[in-house]
Amino acid sequence: MLEKVARTLRLSDDDNIVVATERTEPGATVADGITARQRIPFGHKAAIRPIAQGDAVVKFGQIIGFASQPIAPGDWVHEHNCDMGPEHGAFERDYQIAQGARPENILPVEEQATFQGFRRANGKAGTRNYVGILTSVNCSTTVAGFIAKEIERSGILDDYPNIDGIVALKQANGCVIDYRGVIFDTLKKTTWGYATNPNMGGVIMVGLGCEGFQIPRFKEAYGVQESETFRTMTIQEVGGTRKTVDAGVEAVKAMLPTVNAAKRETLPASELILALQCGGSDGYSGITANPALGVAADILVRNGGTAILSETPEIYGAEHLLTRRAKNQEVGEKLIEIIHWWEDYAARNKMEMNNNPSPGNKLGGLTTILEKSLGAAAKGGSTTMNAVYHYADPVTEKGFVFMDTPGYDPVAATGQVAGGANILAFTTGRGSAYGCKPTPSIKLATNTPMYERMMDDMDINCGDILDGVTLQEKGEEIFKEILAVASGKKTKSEELGYGDNEFVPWQIGATM
Repeated sequence: MLEKVARTLRLSDDDNIVVATERTEPGATVADGITARQRIPFGHKAAIRPIAQGDAVVKFGQIIGFASQPIAPGDWVHEHNCDMGPEHGAFERDYQIAQGARPENILPVEEQATFQGFRRANGKAGTRNYVGILTSVNCSTTVAGFIAKEIERSGILDDYPNIDGIVALKQANGCVIDYRGVIFDTLKKTTWGYATNPNMGGVIMVGLGCEGFQIPRFKEAYGVQESETFRTMTIQEVGGTRKTVDAGVEAVKAMLPTVNAAKRETLPASELILALQCGGSDGYSGITANPALGVAADILVRNGGTAILSETPEIYGAEHLLTRRAKNQEVGEKLIEIIHWWEDYAARNKMEMNNNPSPGNKLGGLTTILEKSLGAAAKGGSTTMNAVYHYADPVTEKGFVFMDTPGYDPVAATGQVAGGANILAFTTGRGSAYGCKPTPSIKLATNTPMYERMMDDMDINCGDILDGVTLQEKGEEIFKEILAVASGKKTKSEELGYGDNEFVPWQIGATM
């Protein structure tokens, strides 16, 4: 249900609040027979029924918090009178694991949508063709940057039109870590995931030489050998900064003809792995852009493709909606185990899950993590959840899947790209400025005022859903844009040059 009443939206018959579609002054109508008792900001909530202290506040037909004081019809509902309650949202949820799972009606290959992509030797499909310079330690990031700058300064890439660019993926760790520990394992998975992402045509890995994250151990773990499109070197072995930059530049130049030999060809949409992201969310994220992206994800799944939902702290409180869609008991229980890990992780660090939403989210109308999560989960559409992955694990299942990541966008997207995502869609209500290399990021605005302010950053306006465009229509528009971008159309973030600083592997565990 999406019922527009006066200046507000009612999202479900069970809701005891409505959402303001414009700033509503005291005395203005918020629902039939109900007037605002206070100013209700754009995207914020107003009560339409009396809510006693301790009673649930309901949006989308789900609990988003509890009244911390009596709330009268027409009252503004936000953090001054609504919170997670004394149990911090730990009310009982009915997981109903796999009860909503269903076989998906996948289109035959000959009926599937297509895009123009790069077919790799290992059978994977790329939407971009980058040369990447990876680093094994923070100490080698400056050299990696120097190599990329020298290649760009030389103008040699102009001679290779099938190459999208060169990117130095710098990182902040890699030194004092135990090769038997979780930091090493996570960094190893993430680095290898980027090296083998199908949007990478060639890779050079640069280290210092004495770091904990040893390149030889990394190569041994994955059985990788030096080749025309994969080279490694360390500053200490080559003989210092200048010699390593020179060697790196020559190594890049040597692989350019091979990387450029890749050409776009017609490929089925089943080869697309779509990362689903949101950042700078607001009160409309769960009403416009997120469910519209969910429709696009459903269309991709129907075409045989893959959609990855992530950001575990931002599905907290809505996980029961995902477990119902789990393919089987094992998949559902794996997600619940991850949720419990996060509860313990937060407690050990003297935090709580409701530390998210951020101040910007709250200014945009989101009050609790439960409310934010209900909107965030909508990006995942409605199809069966076929798998649950740990951070940066290779995504091998088709259809809708989940990957455990933090809610911090660069870290979350890094895990998805490491898992194999070759395209990314990012919803935002406040106006998040984000791009990603080597995977293009499509930015979806949740509301029209922000879209109009930030048109240079936003690819699609989903705010017109409030004006009558249906979620289905918007989802189809997003899917068409996904195919266009996968075929080489540049996103706004690519045109602006974003993506060089968004490689941020998750640092779990102690840095010694």
